[in-house]
Amino acid sequence: MEIELKLALHSRHTMRIRRHPLLNAIKPEQRSLLSIYFDTPKLDLMRRGIALRVRRVDDDWIQTLKAEAQSVGALSSRPEWEMAIADGNHPDFSGLPQTALDLLTGIKLKHIAPVFTTEFVRTTWQIHNHTAHAEVALDIGKINAGKDSRDICEVEIELKSGAAEFLFDAATQLLTQVPLHIEPRSKAERGYILSGAITATPVKSIYPQIHPDQTAIAAWNAIMQAALVQLVSNVPGFLESPHDTEYLHQLRIALRRLCTGLLLAESLDQTPPAWEQSLRALMHTLNPARDWDVFLLETLPRVLTTLQHASKPTVEETILTLLGDSAAHSRQQAQALLLNSVFTQLVLDIGRSLLATTDNTQKMDARSWAKTVLEKRWHTLRKHCRGFAKLNSTERHQARIAAKKMRYAADAFAPLYGKRSKHFITALASLQEELGRANDGYIGTQLLQALPKKSVAISFALGRIHGALESEAVQHATLSSTSWRQLSRAKLFWH
Repeated sequence: MEIELKLALHSRHTMRIRRHPLLNAIKPEQRSLLSIYFDTPKLDLMRRGIALRVRRVDDDWIQTLKAEAQSVGALSSRPEWEMAIADGNHPDFSGLPQTALDLLTGIKLKHIAPVFTTEFVRTTWQIHNHTAHAEVALDIGKINAGKDSRDICEVEIELKSGAAEFLFDAATQLLTQVPLHIEPRSKAERGYILSGAITATPVKSIYPQIHPDQTAIAAWNAIMQAALVQLVSNVPGFLESPHDTEYLHQLRIALRRLCTGLLLAESLDQTPPAWEQSLRALMHTLNPARDWDVFLLETLPRVLTTLQHASKPTVEETILTLLGDSAAHSRQQAQALLLNSVFTQLVLDIGRSLLATTDNTQKMDARSWAKTVLEKRWHTLRKHCRGFAKLNSTERHQARIAAKKMRYAADAFAPLYGKRSKHFITALASLQEELGRANDGYIGTQLLQALPKKSVAISFALGRIHGALESEAVQHATLSSTSWRQLSRAKLFWH
């Protein structure tokens, strides 16, 4: 079983790794490695989460078969089988144990052929404490697929013996002097993307691996792990394709799920973790970038259509450019934050705390805990939605927050109830969307108010948009009333 923690860095910072106090007293080893990754034309191995590579090490060829990885933030673990073979151009399956061969059942092995290669220089250091041993590897090189290539510059810390917490401790020490950032993708995954075999897409909600037989604390841990995996999985996409706004959207959803997990922990009498404030600060800092995305892609088009139907002059291109530039600036700030060591440390802290979370005194089972939480959230939502049609803007905002908390709790516990939860969650999502649209209008007015008014013409144009947003908010009041009535009649799936 391979257990490793992987982080990336800019090539200009590699000397900081070599000179770091954790490593500079240790004699490193250095090797040039060529790896050939194999698959079928239909990518059967990749679709099963299997990586098959043949690596040249000095004058020898080493074949490695890795099964699907399980991740907790930057930490991943996966079964692997390694063996020496005679020829690097062809994999050899004859020496694999039956456990590994079972993973390949149904795959036509004769169709397996090279897909891409990696070439890099690996420098390794062996680090120890009194109970654990790990290998720190600095990899610098390239992934090659046909005529295309992508740089490799990353640090892998692989556990050789002892507890996995040692990996997090080592990474934290490195992070004090080296600006490492999150890169959850394996070289194999990046190679498949580079070769065009797969297309990178935003990672949406990941259902936690919970079941009724678990303790409540084990279920909570699974909920947090699923949210953390979703968070880090969307980081590379947002950094590389910031104009695909779904990456940032899914990043924020993952952050909200982590914040929901913190609230759920209170119901289990768990001590708030040391990283709670860092998580909430990150959420707050990323908000403007997502708010601008929603405004430009959803809110503003509706407003422009409304103005056009009212036979009013169109908004000038200079105003649209001003709005676009403001959005781009917020997006760049969000990217810089995710490359910052503060974010990397937050991910490490969350991952490490989830490894250590145990509570032998907690006897409540997962379903009993879910029922208690969901019932409490439902009563809170009903309270805030009482007399819905007459709610003022402040009361509607409170109802929106209650609906959002209800939604994230319902999604978290849905695996315990299967299809029973679908109708309720669908109705809840409809209410949340309607309340959210009204809030999007309010956020839009705040964004407009914060913009510099450099001329009378700009002030006038922004004022027209502001007025249209206020009119739209009145219309949504009726729509969300209908959504609330539908939800209030839905069957409570946890009963």
